[in-house]
Amino acid sequence: MAKDGYLPLFETRAAKGRALYRLYVVSMLVGLCLLSMYRVNHCPGDAEPGRWAWIGIFMAEFWYSLYWIITQSVRWNPLYHTTFKDRLSQRCENAFPCIDIFVCTADSIVEPPIMVINTVLSVMAYDYPSEKLSIYLSDDGGSILTFYALLEASRFATHWVPFCKKFKVEPRAPAAYFRSTADPLHDPLQAREWSSIKKLYEDMEMRIATAVKLGRLSEETYKQHKGFHEWNHVSSKCDHPTILQILVDGRDPNAIDADGQPLPTLVYLAREKRPQYHHNFKAGAMNALIRVSSKISNAPIILNVDCDMYSNNSGSVKDALCFFMDEKKGPAIAYVQHPQNFENLTANDIYGSALRVIMEVEIAGIGGDRGPCYIGTGCFHRREVLCGNKCDKNSDLDWNTLYVRKLEEKANVLEETSKILASCSYEEQTLWGKEMGLKYGCPVEDIITGLAIQCRGWKSICFIPARKGFLGLAPTTLLQTLVQHKRWSEGDFQIFLSKYCPFLYGRRLIPFQLQLSYSTYLLWAPNSLATLYYVFIPSICLLRQSPLFPNVASPWALLCLGVLSVKYAYSLLEFLTCGGTIQGWWNDQRMWLFKRTTSYLFGFIDSILKQLGFAQSEFVITAKVADDFVSQRYKQEIMEFGAVSPMFTILATVAMFNLFSFIWVLRLMLLDFEIQILESLGLQVLLCGLLVFINFPVYRGLFFRRDSGSIPKSVTTKSTLLAVLIFTLALY
Repeated sequence: MAKDGYLPLFETRAAKGRALYRLYVVSMLVGLCLLSMYRVNHCPGDAEPGRWAWIGIFMAEFWYSLYWIITQSVRWNPLYHTTFKDRLSQRCENAFPCIDIFVCTADSIVEPPIMVINTVLSVMAYDYPSEKLSIYLSDDGGSILTFYALLEASRFATHWVPFCKKFKVEPRAPAAYFRSTADPLHDPLQAREWSSIKKLYEDMEMRIATAVKLGRLSEETYKQHKGFHEWNHVSSKCDHPTILQILVDGRDPNAIDADGQPLPTLVYLAREKRPQYHHNFKAGAMNALIRVSSKISNAPIILNVDCDMYSNNSGSVKDALCFFMDEKKGPAIAYVQHPQNFENLTANDIYGSALRVIMEVEIAGIGGDRGPCYIGTGCFHRREVLCGNKCDKNSDLDWNTLYVRKLEEKANVLEETSKILASCSYEEQTLWGKEMGLKYGCPVEDIITGLAIQCRGWKSICFIPARKGFLGLAPTTLLQTLVQHKRWSEGDFQIFLSKYCPFLYGRRLIPFQLQLSYSTYLLWAPNSLATLYYVFIPSICLLRQSPLFPNVASPWALLCLGVLSVKYAYSLLEFLTCGGTIQGWWNDQRMWLFKRTTSYLFGFIDSILKQLGFAQSEFVITAKVADDFVSQRYKQEIMEFGAVSPMFTILATVAMFNLFSFIWVLRLMLLDFEIQILESLGLQVLLCGLLVFINFPVYRGLFFRRDSGSIPKSVTTKSTLLAVLIFTLALY
């Protein structure tokens, strides 16, 4: 026990292996400086061929070096935390605060209702007093099918919630639980209830699946709840009034489960949508939820999760409270962010969706002790922070009574009086979206919201528990992955070009390390330019036999190879430490190449166009379902193309051009016996060969596959012609 009797509710420890990491950093810095010296001192003269290509490669390498230095800001001092829930229970069990949980969905087609309600059920069954939980489902698609699924879930919850708490099951999303757990034959009582609950779930799943397949509800179903009549006033998902239904009123003594215990409050909200009003995407939905929940439950802590991110750890709420309720450090903590994790990853993560190093190393090191950025899901917030309050480290809160409202209004009255809070016009002439709630004006509203919070003096926590807090669905096709990263990189770069650039907005408000940490992700898009230069120009110069790298017999060549070897050896070690595989690391490197030459390129172009006023921001929802053939290929780790996309045209053109270049060099060496070409162009040949090797899945999709996931013939034809054109121009 501490001398003053204070026992912290959490402890913080620094990452291990810092000595090795700092040796790596010093080695890389020395190597990069020497390479820059080489580039400057060996630049061709004005009259010599290849001068501009040399200058270009120097600029690309200078950018890589600068960006590498920026990325070290998130690796310099990763911090990891351990919570003490036993201390929390001993100290605060009678003073646990109420929790509002927001689940957001936007499209019942790409985000199926059965998936949505699994997430809802998982958070309803938290290991926490049910009467202190309020769950809100925001349906930005305004789907009657989603509402029907939620109504079914509210009934199933009367059995599911007590079952979870009685047998302490994990995870508490029924689909994930039954998929991962066999019949518990060792316990006859649990086995009997397990079978009964599973039958109830399968029946519910069948009813929902039938309704979704038909695309409508039966007349009998319409009579089951008054809420269905709200859709009589719906013109389309983009033109309808506010739909607000309290399906379970936690204040009602009759709202109990099968064991007679209180159920959590459950609310459905489809905010008003009108064609003449911009709805501000997910940020607008979140702000509507903040206002509506303030009227109904007004809990001091808010958890928001995406509809595909079910709770995988029933103790997550108490973990978060260990941070917020710590007497010394808690008052300065604005939010507790869990990393994103996925349940459907393949053994070697073919699309690099796990972002292992980002989610296990970088997010823990963002900003040092100031904490990570807000990533939009799996995050516990203080309500006061989302409402725009500044940090007051000396505040003394009574968590048990804070924000609690004793409402006497009946549920139907409360529904009507709260609808105005989710109307289109409510935010006019207010600070919502500016100083209150999530900020508007960017596709990645979570990043600027987190930045603004930290600029008001708050800290945040990255919490990586032994049992992952939330599990979602990763993209199962290459195009989904590339489109998702295009949106992220575009939104991030828009922030960098806006008034929210951390070097401007955060000047004197947050540490320089935190400003650099944000820039690691805000500068994803410009990486495309240097990468495109590197995948084309060295091969073009190879065809012209114009060297861009040191002679293989030169000590400078050893320096180049040494720097690359150190960088990628450390990268591999870091990846393996995070639980990845060697093949997974190689897939990850391939995906970074693919993203930089496509997603980030289009993100960069669109960001510039938006700055010039030629385009508007869009929000693209990543599909959460795939057909059986796509799913089967994904499980077999066969890369999925199958669609006509300019992104695939670029990938195929890069792959084909480097293949042509590599074959041409091999022909020179093997048929024309020009082995000496390796002496001056050896490193360029090596680079070209690596590009060919890493693009093997593209060649397979172009030439060797006949399934529906191969690259379409139109893309093959177009990319081949482009590659031949570039090859011909370079050669002649």
